[in-house]
This record gives sequence, C-alpha cells and structure tokens, in this order.
Amino acid sequence: MSREKLANIIFPEITTTIADLEERYPHRSLKDGAEVTRFAPSPTGFLHTGSLFAALVSRTVAHRSGGVFFVRLEDTDTKREIAGAGENLLNEMKIFKVYPDEGYLGDSELGDYGPYKQSERALIYKTVIKQMIKDDLAYPCFCTTDDLALLRATQEASKVVSGYYGHYATCSKLSADEAIAKIEAGVPYVIRFRSKGNHENRVTFDDEVKGTIEIAENDQHIVILKSDGLPTYHFAHVCDDHFMRTTLVSRGEEWISSVPLHLEMFAAVKFNQPRYAHLPTIDKLDDGNKRKLSKRRDPEAAVTYFLELGYPVDSVLTYLMSIANSNFEEWWAENREKPLSEFPFSISKMSVVGALFDIEKVNFFAREYIASLTAKEVVDEYLAYALYNKNEKLVKRIKDNYDLFVQILNIEREGEKPRKDYHNYSMVYPSIKFFFSDEFAAMHEDFDIGEFKESLSKDTLIGLLESFKTELTYGEGNSVWFDSLKKVAEKHGFAINNKAYRTNPELYNGNVADCAEVLRLAIVLSKKSLNLYEVLSILGPKEVEKRLTAMQNKLK
Repeated sequence: MSREKLANIIFPEITTTIADLEERYPHRSLKDGAEVTRFAPSPTGFLHTGSLFAALVSRTVAHRSGGVFFVRLEDTDTKREIAGAGENLLNEMKIFKVYPDEGYLGDSELGDYGPYKQSERALIYKTVIKQMIKDDLAYPCFCTTDDLALLRATQEASKVVSGYYGHYATCSKLSADEAIAKIEAGVPYVIRFRSKGNHENRVTFDDEVKGTIEIAENDQHIVILKSDGLPTYHFAHVCDDHFMRTTLVSRGEEWISSVPLHLEMFAAVKFNQPRYAHLPTIDKLDDGNKRKLSKRRDPEAAVTYFLELGYPVDSVLTYLMSIANSNFEEWWAENREKPLSEFPFSISKMSVVGALFDIEKVNFFAREYIASLTAKEVVDEYLAYALYNKNEKLVKRIKDNYDLFVQILNIEREGEKPRKDYHNYSMVYPSIKFFFSDEFAAMHEDFDIGEFKESLSKDTLIGLLESFKTELTYGEGNSVWFDSLKKVAEKHGFAINNKAYRTNPELYNGNVADCAEVLRLAIVLSKKSLNLYEVLSILGPKEVEKRLTAMQNKLK
C-alpha cells in the first residue's frame, strides 16, 4: 500500500494505466514480415551524413518489407536543443528523398502513434513509471550532485566500477514511507530504475548486423525521469519503441553498450523488445589513423555540405548504398537506370566494420549521374541548386536564359560518350560564364595576352584573328568547320600534318591545334573549354566577330 501511495504522491494527475496505452496504441495491421523502423534524431544541430545513412537503411528495410518508416523527435535534452533544428532536419530528409511515412514532419505530424515529439509524450512516460513505482521497479532518488561526486571519488579511490548500483545505490534502500517523508519535506528528486543485474554476469543478444554479441549485464540504477519531468533517452526508447510498435531499431554501433540496460528494462515492464541492428560508422583516415567522421572536424559530415556544393541527391544516396551492401556496385553497374529501391538490400549483408568515407567515389557517382541526364534535367537541377543556396543572381540568370542554358549544357551530351565534366553543380557556372557578355567583358579586361604561345608574334595573332572573322565556315557541321580552320592554319604558316610538324617544327608557327588554341583563347579566354565548334555555334557569328575584334584591339 505504501508504494501505491508513493506513486500517487509523485503522479497525482496520472489516472491512465498501461492497459489504456496498450489499447490506444494497438499492434499495427501489417502483413507478416513487415518491418516498422524509425529514425529518431535530436534537434541539436545539422543532419549528419552518418544519420542520413542510418535513416536510408531504416527506410529501405521498412519499404522492402511492406512496412512503415517513421520519425520521432527526441527533444528531451533542452539544454542542447537548437531552435529550428528539428524542422531543418526534416527538410533535409525531404530533399534527400528519405522522408518518413508517418511521424514528426517538422511543422506537423502524421500518424496514429503520436505524439511524435518526446517532449509531448509525458503522459505515456509518467503512466509507465507510476506503475513501475507501484511494482518496486523504480524509486525516487534524492542524491545531490555533491553526493554523486563524492560517490564517484570514493569508487575511484577504491578502484571499483563507478556508478549508481548495488549497495552504492543508497536511495534504493529507502522505504516507501521514508521516500514519502522526503517528498513531503520538499527535497528535490529524480526517478531511477531499480536494476537487478550484476556487471560480473554476461548477457547475450543477436544483432542483425554484427551477429551474436556477449556483453556485461547492466546493474546501473539509471535516471529514467529527470527533475524537469522529462525522461532520459534510455527509458524513452523503451516506452516509445514499444507503443509505436517498432520491430527493428537500427542505430549507430556506439549504442551497443546500452543494449543490456534496454533489454533489462523491456523485460522488467513486460514489453516485447524490438530487434537491434547496430550500423557501422562512417570513418575517415586522419594522418593514417582511422576515426569516425566528425561534425566538428569534417565539413562533409553535414549533409548541407553536399547541398551547398550542389551534389546531386541521387548520387549521394547511391554512394551511401554502396557502403551499405558490398554487392551494391555490381548490381548498380548492370542496373544504372533503375531506382535504388529495386536493389535487393539486405541488412544481414552490411559490413560489421566502419566504411571509409571516399569523396572520390562520391564524385564518381555524381559525374555518372549528371552525364545520364538530359540537358533540360541538368538545368532544372541546377536551378534547384541555385534556389537552395538563395543565389538570386544565378537564379535570375538561369530563368532569363533558360533555353541558352539548355543549349550550353547539351554540348557533347547526346553522343555515346557524354562529357563528364561536373561532379557537383557549383562547378557549372565558372566553366560556362564566358557565354554571357557581362561576364566575358570582365574576364577580357583581366586577360593576359601572355597566354598566347610565346613564339607567335602579335602580327601573326592579329592576322589569324582577322582570317577567323571571314574564312571560317559555320552552320554546316563540325567537319566542314574544321576543314576551314585547317585552311586558315595553313595560310598563316601552321602545319596541317602532324607528322610533318614533328619532323621539322622549325618550319612552322605551330600545328592546327596551336591555331585552334588562338581561336579558343580569343573566344573563351581559356585554353580549355567545351567543344569549340558548338561554343561558336551557340554564340553566333556576330558575337564571335565581336570577340575576335576585341582581342585584336587588345593585342595592338
């Protein structure tokens, strides 16, 4: 009777029972084998690349089995919470196409198993804890921070395992009446779980990724309800994944050490435990040493890194899937046009060790992806990149010159071997801005005529540029144009036969390639560019002549 009185004093407002919660949150009506998975971020910062990886795995497992993937916001750590972080996380998940079927959606919620924010689930936690107090599975703890500091110092001096457990869990020895007296006297308290474990014993569980794991049994009397009335992660996990009917908890391998505690709490309150899949970390080499990708040290640890640089979303997801299953790349090579959802993903085929983050592999998938698009698709994605980065100048330029951008980005795209210049969209404009008169004028002003081949005199260059104006043939195809270029080259003392040039280079001003370089520098202001004939065709004769004249004037 005293424990029931204690529970009622602590939670006088709670009249709901665990049976009521079981009825409110029934087992889901899903086909056999359907998995219910979740992603449970905290609103304490950006979406980590490793978190996106975990969410992708969870969503893939759920959807391949005909199940449900939901998001739960774990916002009980009010000291670390960043305003707006939850909404940003969901927005980034939406951009990366790893959106939940139900749950917390940023500015709203969807589903019958909510609330999906832990800060709004107090009724559930308190209902369970009230019953736990009645069943002597939990108790109020009145230890102060000074008491706990002294306890730790004592344990360290005695060289024993530190923590609040066994005979060190002093408040666990209080009777219900003693606890009631302290509460009525106004002594602050938290609620702790009464563990019956012993860290000298071992517990075994099967992990979906790592196989059978043996680890020390839990004996810590952890805090399950803080003084602010909010639960700790460990206890909230047990309640939430039970009443949301999660079947598979996939999370980072750093949580393996917590499994004994979670298993003990599931068993104590007689909840069916979910299966666990502890995912490998995404690592990075640092001075030859392997370490976890760090949000403090590595810009690519944040998914915003990829968005701000304009990496195609699909290419990032393709890369993450390649480190999720070792047989993915073989499948992808034969099924490039198929969506990732058709890949026969298996969580049992995940690596048990962390994968090294490889930006070059990300770049490879990105180049392949962009090369597979039509010019219009590239421009549309490029516009989305500009909009995401709030680059109003670029947005206006694309919208005002949409058809021109399609023309430009279609250069050498439709052949058997399309160009693979770009692995992100931040690379596009710097390489094509010469097409625009205002950009070209600024570039021309800064152009150094020393870029031209040193052996070519100004008179030779000016004469070449004059011939380019009147003697090149446009509009009849690349081969006809190139024949006319060779005639100009020969007229001005350039070899049109490479063998003859290699045999007697001193007899010529250069070869046809050197002649073409003069034209390229005058039109593009760079020794490298897209296909020169197509560039000239897009610019048109008037603009070409204008640029040739401008270069002649610069040389004079």
